Amino acid sequence: MRTPHRSAVCTTQTQVTGCSPTHLCAARQAKAISHSLTPSATRAARTLPYSPTPRYMVPCTTTSPVSGCFHLPRYDAPRKMTRRADDLLVAGTLVISILFFRCAAAVAATEYVRPPPGRVIFTEHTKPASHPQQVHVSLVGANHMRVSWITEDKHVKSVVEYGKVSGNYTASATGEHTSYRYFLYSSGKIHHVKIGPLDPGTVYYYRCGMAGDEFGLRTPPAALPVELAVAGDLGQTEWTASTLSHVGRSDYDVLLVPGDLSYADAQQPLWDSFGRFVQKYASRRPWMVTEGNHEVEAAMALPGWPRPFTAYAARWRMPYEESGSGTSLYYSFDAAGGAVHVVMLGSYADFNSSSEQYRWLARDLAAVDRGATPWVVVLLHAPWYNTNAAHEGEGEAMRKAMERLLYEARVDIVFAGHVHAYERFTRVYNNEGNPCGPVHITIGDGGNREGLAFDFRKNHKLAPLSLMREASFGHGRLSVVNATAARWTWHRNDDADSTVRDEIWLESLAANGACRQSSNAAAAAADSQNDEL
Repeated sequence: MRTPHRSAVCTTQTQVTGCSPTHLCAARQAKAISHSLTPSATRAARTLPYSPTPRYMVPCTTTSPVSGCFHLPRYDAPRKMTRRADDLLVAGTLVISILFFRCAAAVAATEYVRPPPGRVIFTEHTKPASHPQQVHVSLVGANHMRVSWITEDKHVKSVVEYGKVSGNYTASATGEHTSYRYFLYSSGKIHHVKIGPLDPGTVYYYRCGMAGDEFGLRTPPAALPVELAVAGDLGQTEWTASTLSHVGRSDYDVLLVPGDLSYADAQQPLWDSFGRFVQKYASRRPWMVTEGNHEVEAAMALPGWPRPFTAYAARWRMPYEESGSGTSLYYSFDAAGGAVHVVMLGSYADFNSSSEQYRWLARDLAAVDRGATPWVVVLLHAPWYNTNAAHEGEGEAMRKAMERLLYEARVDIVFAGHVHAYERFTRVYNNEGNPCGPVHITIGDGGNREGLAFDFRKNHKLAPLSLMREASFGHGRLSVVNATAARWTWHRNDDADSTVRDEIWLESLAANGACRQSSNAAAAAADSQNDEL
């Protein structure tokens, strides 16, 4: 049984329940750790088991859906980390993690205990410094894609050559690059290059930085049908490898990830490892991601300390500008020629009615023409509906703030992660079954090192609305067949690739006459009220 973490002394109250550690606390802890972390202690620390907390917290300087302060776990050593530079980085980030752990820990729920953690697979880079690594692609507009990669050599050019025939590159594009520091860690050169215009449903071969390996990608179709794979809370374990293997053997067009990618938790070499770990899949199909609590990677708003989401924003550049957003924490994009509108929300960005995210979401949904776009899908991290003891109630504040916007826009499906299990609800709104509300699906079972969340509560007030729930690793597939029908399936890693554990056919709410009529009436009433004001 895991013992609960003790509460830190709180001298600064914040918008959420918890505390923000003081400079004095940080200084004392840093001094104590630096004196106690001898070389032998460092070696021993690298073999410490990972000790997850029942609730991962977000920085106390932001409005969030959870209670408490964000703090970082101890490090579960990778299988191989032989280079001394990596040893120093691990030791340094371990100091920071322990400091955060001691200063920002809050009282945690004790009724839920996770199973033993999984081992992290550390994927090393064994090629020259100029060789492109961590290659992944994402969507940018209707007929463009962004190719992202990293080189240790800072002199490599941000250029992508591409064409429809292997080895015959008939076009090239130049992009931008960035880098960042995180305490003792300095990232490589992070390249982002937008290529296109590209033909839909077409295989392109490409090369990054005018050197290295050739990759192949397939662009999504310009019209329905389209298949969206969904996998959340990935990490980099054998469980993750199994999930991605199952996904990779299906003929999908885009992968959607509702947060928690690398589980680096401030240990920046694990971001690099994750990029190499997923490159085989992320270089072939566009990966569209949003942030989770494990992307925050900051616990104290101190001068000179890393800002939240530093690594995530630098490495996984999503098309937020194209959708009118001012941050990578929330954005939207279209698939299948605009037949499907996908909204990626930020559970760890401000979301109340006066926030920029709220105003952006209202504008974004209002601009969707449901005649041309019959399907609207939303992804976020902390689920609004959840009958599991893990992270219970952490999405409630965001639900209360934003649910009405989604309901009035007749959003069809909401995908979430965070809870490491699978759960599917009926159509719901305001904690009640509603035929015009979205289907809520939690799919945080991608394979992360923390293991599964088994404790579903049979007597939970939402249990009658929960139609399927199971703690198994896996992924889902949303096959949007046409303007009115879509098929959702969930697949366990323990089953054969073709085995369907859960299945539901959905009718687009845009095709539901009763829901469309009530939505139009609500919109007219809102317009009338605005005119009176």
